[in-house]
Amino acid sequence: MRVFLYGTLLDPRVLAARAGRHGLRGVPAILPGWRRVALRGQPYPTLLRARCHSVHGLVVTLAGAPLRRLHAYEGAAYRLRPVRLRLSRGRLAALAWIAHPALAAAGSPWRTLP
Repeated sequence: MRVFLYGTLLDPRVLAARAGRHGLRGVPAILPGWRRVALRGQPYPTLLRARCHSVHGLVVTLAGAPLRRLHAYEGAAYRLRPVRLRLSRGRLAALAWIAHPALAAAGSPWRTLP
């Protein structure tokens, strides 16, 4: 399953620790028509539809235990939703963990923690 990563899992150390697998390689991807915002009251991001915005991230292929572990890490606030990504060589369908829009701090862009 192809999954678009756009937040804390972009850090290779966090991805390896949470997926339980080292060496996961992602391909740079852009998600047009969305923006990354803070999840209300949390240090994590989510995505909101936004026509003139785009989100840079990575697309990875996951299955089995690593996928289950990352799903548990994302928690109950997030659901896997279909998205269309732009890659250097075309477009690609994938899934992304996205929280319900009511949980987003709409005016607060997400920034990585120091």
